[in-house]
Amino acid sequence: MKLFNHLDETVRLGDDERILLDAVRALCRDKIAPRAAAYDRTGDFPWDNIEDINALGLNAMFIPEEYGGADMSYAAYLACVREISKACASTGIIWATNFHAMKPVNDFGTEEQKKRFLPKVADGAMASLCITEPNAGSDATGMVTKFTPDGDEIVITGGKTFISNGGKADYYLVFGKWSEIDDSKASISALILEKDTPGFSAGKPEDKMGMRASSTTPLNFDSCRVPRANLLGEPGDGLRILLQSLNKSRPSVAAHALGIARAAFEDATAYINQRHQSGRAIIGFQGIQFLLSDMATDLALCEGWLWHVARMVDDGADDFGVEASLLKMRAGDVAMRITTDAVQLYGGYGYIKDNRVERLMRDAKICQIWEGTKQVHQQFIGRSFIEK
Repeated sequence: MKLFNHLDETVRLGDDERILLDAVRALCRDKIAPRAAAYDRTGDFPWDNIEDINALGLNAMFIPEEYGGADMSYAAYLACVREISKACASTGIIWATNFHAMKPVNDFGTEEQKKRFLPKVADGAMASLCITEPNAGSDATGMVTKFTPDGDEIVITGGKTFISNGGKADYYLVFGKWSEIDDSKASISALILEKDTPGFSAGKPEDKMGMRASSTTPLNFDSCRVPRANLLGEPGDGLRILLQSLNKSRPSVAAHALGIARAAFEDATAYINQRHQSGRAIIGFQGIQFLLSDMATDLALCEGWLWHVARMVDDGADDFGVEASLLKMRAGDVAMRITTDAVQLYGGYGYIKDNRVERLMRDAKICQIWEGTKQVHQQFIGRSFIEK
């Protein structure tokens, strides 16, 4: 694996970040990865994995120091996402969702909101990002969840679907439409809902193809009342917050996909080195080498772009939406292709649940769907080249 070791060495991390990443790798090797198959079978939420992650204080790495965090680089965060997802894709997305939901609070919240919520997240509180609705998936402007102001409170009515960490999170960043603004885009707003709010409930977790240990549920808001102080920004700021936040969550989802892909590649490479046919290891066959070289090339190039985007963010870039879309779209495709090819390299054994590649292939598919489908990103990327 010299190729990927060399690539990992190019990631720009500080000494403290490398020490933390080594601790994450040890946790994944010793505890998270050995539990993954059982959690996939049962679909139970992996609370012990989350407790172990919190024991390392990993939520603190994306929380500023003044709010109890460690505030490490975006590259360090993405490296941790990839490692956890490589060990257990369900656990990886559970942890990454904390970043997706609470980074906007750090970027757009008031000082009072940051002091109230971020220290608890740094201590291990879980969060959830709530955008999707039955008729508002790729087109978020179609959402119908309503925010109605009532004095010092906001009344939430409506519902969400396919929400990661649904029913498990302490805080929910909810997007909806401000009742006093009559425009499908300009009315979108965002607020923070706490888990014990009366009228709030989560439905039964979905029985999914992959990511089976992550909680994905519908949510219902039955005239939930939250303080007006929980509104993020001003009424109508939601679309701006959403789009800017997605630019940072999409590379996170790409790192998740590449963790799955790396696991499949490593498993398949080890297998074809020890599996013999016709008196020799099957890696010696030219057709197998062609397949392996394509897998390695796609993975290396995509990981290289991951670290490129990470450097852009860490260097303070404001405009990286196209780069984030390129990364998310291609990482999802690479994860699906490499896991599929890994199953093929295992032959019939790859179709059996005793081998991890079967689970990885199921886990990979969602990476082409969530955080914008492949087709949505293709359109966004292509449209960016229209000369105005």
